[in-house]
Amino acid sequence: MGNLHTIDLFDIGLEKGKHIKHLPLFYQIFGQPAHKAPVVLVNHALTGNSQVIGENGWWNDLIGDGKTIDTSQYCIIAFNIPGNGFDGDPTNLIQNYKDFTAKDIAAIFWKGLQSLGITELFAAIGGSLGGGIAWEMAFLKPQSIRHCIPVATHWKATDWLIANVLVQDAILNNSKNPIHDARLHAMLLYRSPQSLKQKFNTEKEKDRELYQIESWLAHHGNKLQNRFQLPAYKLMNHLLKTIGETSSQDSWETFSRETKSEIHLVGINSDYFFTPDENAETYHKWKNTGLKISYHEIDSIHGHDAFLIEFEQLGRFLKPIFS
Repeated sequence: MGNLHTIDLFDIGLEKGKHIKHLPLFYQIFGQPAHKAPVVLVNHALTGNSQVIGENGWWNDLIGDGKTIDTSQYCIIAFNIPGNGFDGDPTNLIQNYKDFTAKDIAAIFWKGLQSLGITELFAAIGGSLGGGIAWEMAFLKPQSIRHCIPVATHWKATDWLIANVLVQDAILNNSKNPIHDARLHAMLLYRSPQSLKQKFNTEKEKDRELYQIESWLAHHGNKLQNRFQLPAYKLMNHLLKTIGETSSQDSWETFSRETKSEIHLVGINSDYFFTPDENAETYHKWKNTGLKISYHEIDSIHGHDAFLIEFEQLGRFLKPIFS
């Protein structure tokens, strides 16, 4: 349990017309066996991976024995977005990153689940990019997810998000130090001015000319550069702008008529990346249509990254679903 496994997928058709003959899909399983307990799919964010719990687990405070998503009660499955490099094999990195969309990844995840003999999910949950992929999975199979839980994301990329993806892509393709420099910019999207003020208060490093905020950003740039590969970062960044790319008002109306899913939106009041008004607008637009939809908002100064920080609030919102 928790070891990295592989599913070999073949003959994958992509939204933009390209065809993949062979695609390895890497995943981990935590908690109960897949056919002995309800299945919860956890989708990782841009720089995340399938290691949701355990050593280096990025959602240890939320998922585990006796925690909000209880591994003694549920089977937890987490796929790696193909090309994210978590398997450590450079031959599996995707070079033609613009061939893929978030909808392609959602379809690939469904194929992976079907290979495991799983046709229905108790829940699909993810933050940021992972939440966008959860939305795409729900649109693809509106009767196969009981609880869809998109956290700090939206069902369709906005102009603001698309613009920032372009800036990131330009840095990644033109900088002499691409991962490091792109991460500097990205961290300013993931946090808020208030969060940085609380953390650093415009103070300098001891015996140095650098401000603490400068050292902190450089640290995150170096850290990501040491564990992430350029083709992987290009792909993950690109996928953000494709969330909901083929979805429309008609898609929503069809989905709302056909789905059996309960939609649990979770926004963050200080999120500058996926702004909370997007989720609030979605909720108010669809709450009286018969769609089972709810909206919760994390109160935090920490911006987009609050979904990785404010575990107590997030756990409180999720507890009624998983209890």
